[in-house]
Amino acid sequence: MRIIITLVFAVIGAVLLAGGVYLATLGGSPFIAFSGAALLLVAVLAAARSPYSRWIYAAFLIALAVWSWRESGYDWWALASRMGMFLILGLLLLLPIGAPRDRPGRIALFAVTAIAGIALLGSLATDPHEIRGALPDRIVNPDPAMGPPGGPDDWLAYGRTSFGQRFSPLDQITAENVGALETAWTYRTGDMRLPEDTDETTYQATPIKVGNTLYLCTPHNWLVALDADTGAERWVYKAAIGPLGQRQHQTCRGVSYWPGEGAAATASAAAPEPVVLPASTDHPQSPAVSADAQSSGPCTDRIFMPTSDAHMLALNPQTGQLCSDFADNGALNLIHNMPFRQAGFYYSTSPPVIVGNALIVGGAVNDNYDVNAPSGVIRAYDVRDGRLLWNWDSGNPDATAPFDVTDPTQTYTPSSPNSWAPLSADPALGLVYVPMGNRTPDQLGMFRNEAEETYSSSVVALDAATGQARWVRQFVHHDLWDMDTPAQPTLLDLDMPEGRVPALVVPTKQGDVYVLNRQTGEPILPVTERPAPQGTIPEDFAAPTQPVSALSFEPEPLTEQKMWGATLIDQMLCRIEFRKLRYEGRYTPPSLQGTIVHPGNFGVFNWGGIAVDPRRQVMFGMPLQLAFTSRLVPAEQAEGRATNSGEQGLNSNAGAPYAVEMGPFLSPLGVPCQQPPWGFVAGADLRTGEIAWKRRNGTTMDMTPLPLPLPLGMPGIGGPVITGSGVVFMAAAVDNYLRAYDLTTGRELWRGRLPAGGQATPMTYLDSQGRQTVVLVAGGHGSIGTDLGDHVLAWRLPAATGN
Repeated sequence: MRIIITLVFAVIGAVLLAGGVYLATLGGSPFIAFSGAALLLVAVLAAARSPYSRWIYAAFLIALAVWSWRESGYDWWALASRMGMFLILGLLLLLPIGAPRDRPGRIALFAVTAIAGIALLGSLATDPHEIRGALPDRIVNPDPAMGPPGGPDDWLAYGRTSFGQRFSPLDQITAENVGALETAWTYRTGDMRLPEDTDETTYQATPIKVGNTLYLCTPHNWLVALDADTGAERWVYKAAIGPLGQRQHQTCRGVSYWPGEGAAATASAAAPEPVVLPASTDHPQSPAVSADAQSSGPCTDRIFMPTSDAHMLALNPQTGQLCSDFADNGALNLIHNMPFRQAGFYYSTSPPVIVGNALIVGGAVNDNYDVNAPSGVIRAYDVRDGRLLWNWDSGNPDATAPFDVTDPTQTYTPSSPNSWAPLSADPALGLVYVPMGNRTPDQLGMFRNEAEETYSSSVVALDAATGQARWVRQFVHHDLWDMDTPAQPTLLDLDMPEGRVPALVVPTKQGDVYVLNRQTGEPILPVTERPAPQGTIPEDFAAPTQPVSALSFEPEPLTEQKMWGATLIDQMLCRIEFRKLRYEGRYTPPSLQGTIVHPGNFGVFNWGGIAVDPRRQVMFGMPLQLAFTSRLVPAEQAEGRATNSGEQGLNSNAGAPYAVEMGPFLSPLGVPCQQPPWGFVAGADLRTGEIAWKRRNGTTMDMTPLPLPLPLGMPGIGGPVITGSGVVFMAAAVDNYLRAYDLTTGRELWRGRLPAGGQATPMTYLDSQGRQTVVLVAGGHGSIGTDLGDHVLAWRLPAATGN
């Protein structure tokens, strides 16, 4: 036993000494090298059965405790990674392996180990990363504008209405009875991952509800119609998708509904019983769809679904058949007038927004594959026949008159900034709000023209009738970090001291939440500029300042002291990497050396966005803080090595002088190098900009070999929905649960186990029996490693519990 324990101390000591010396040469903490030397000395003394081994180790534990507390404060997870391994080694050293009469040394070591362990356990009672306040619960505006279309019982658009609030006034489910929720029904779509799919195959769909039917899409563009009471399948339409090409994402976030015009709209909104089709119908790969059994004839109302081969389909909500009076027998080819047409490089991952008779469509363009890529143009089509009404191209913003779709010489700007997140609209103002991304390549700015520099990484208000830009608010100047505006802008009215103001709330990847006047684009909460790090590759430059919002969830800058690991060994390796990489805070420019990007590519906020309560004028969000790394690789060194796997791996940037290698900043064990928490839920007052509370969110339950629900605060992707009772529903985290939270305090009220990852945003409605129902699609997310599936699940209160 003595030999084994001696070897353990010697090996760990040698590793820490060698790595610690290297870290010290990089400017890092010398204490790790000291730790290695202390363990080696203890190993030598223990091998010689010296009575001093335990005294030396007790003194080391005291020094370790002082160093750990000075570095991390009273933070359990930070302290445990520094001290846990050494406390276990201290227990081993208490075994009878030393000098026969070394009782004083054993008592001293036991006392020090016990005191340090008790103090460490005591740190579980506090959490320096959380804010435990409360949002105001006063109803500021009892009758707020919630946006069209539809009434309180339905969910007729991606964010319930074109305002994108993700708020439902339904209040049957309360903080008092939410714990009684039961599974009402489960449906499986049958659309599972295929071998040829991209790594990022994800179920991100939020269903919409029209009448008593739910409509949702799947990653392979199946459109499913379900009975809202029972989950019974009404019909399924399976689009026959063209070649996959180099598709970066395989997802569909939702579909859109147009109720028709006049009396037809009223009749349709009442949702007559749909015809149940005996078999699915298919959309041909060719954009030329003939009028055959696949088309139902003209449609008085319609469901629109984007497909991953860059089409927009219009289907009859009652039958699931294509509408022959829209575009080419129900299929609109979105590749028209594109300058480049690589298969899989462009398609709409988010549902279009509808304003009057205008169907307004954005699209995702593959990041970092090729300098010459399709355009990020935003286009409006006549919702009735598919005729192009206008096109707004951020690379050529003044040319909004519709192009001739049959003229191959008329092309949009290659690779111009795109909008891949859902759009919002205020029909009363006649404005569409477009969250703008960056021009590819994301980390190389030398290809951008002046217009692209103006509209990149911003929100733009477009005239819904003409496509002309009315105002723009940029969130990142000369974006070199893939800080696309990632989420649907949210509309509500704010009661400020100067009166009621029409507001637009825009969460960003960098953590700032901008609260703007949606009529003018001017800030309601202050926006300032602050100096940004400089120093780029010779071909590029960095903006001297960057904007910052008064309401911000920006994580604290990283330091060596905030590196983390399961033990001090892998923490040491993360410290070494931290010292080797370039990092000067947010907006450290990309480099050949390698740069830490914090917040990382997933962002503090992503496509799930936020939810707002327009009556209390507060928000609920899920801020993350997960660092990434990026490294520019000269093109000649990257040739033949690129994996083009999106946000992880080596992306080619074909035609550029540099490829880019990126991914999460992880330890050798595959866990984040920065200390937890990595994910929170948070609530803020939108009138004051005050963050009232912030709590860790998510556990390790489904991310480790053993089902250990450690409450570290996990990353995730997805969005929330707020209900009228102040109960918030969200899944999103990497453990498989749907959770309910108290909007006022952030306290978790309930959790329901999911059969797969819940990386979609839930929705809620009243069914035909007047029962409030919560629905979530649980199908997982390929790029964050959650369990894949094809489940649609609904929850209700038991009959005796509901209102």
